Amino acid sequence: MVERLSQGPASVSELGKPLARSLAAVVQHVQVLEASGLVQSQKVGRTRTCRINTTALRSAETWIAERRTLVERRLDRLGGYLARTADTPDPGWVGGVTRAVQPAEES
Repeated sequence: MVERLSQGPASVSELGKPLARSLAAVVQHVQVLEASGLVQSQKVGRTRTCRINTTALRSAETWIAERRTLVERRLDRLGGYLARTADTPDPGWVGGVTRAVQPAEES
């Protein structure tokens, strides 16, 4: 629905046409989108026309981009760690089970 509304305003029935959903389910989905602030609607007569709230969508896009950057940094650090430790065997790893390793005795 959001994709369709990004092309321009549409009535609830137009939004529901390509979906295998009842009109009641489409209305319920539109209500959720309205409650989130992503969509605004206006009823004129018997027709409810919906449009995207571009300000809210930009805000969501910014939030997602920030999260994506954070996750990518974490994955880069994980990749670096895995690359550095790839050839270092874990002394506690025995047959697929991690076992407690006793510290080596000092001589």
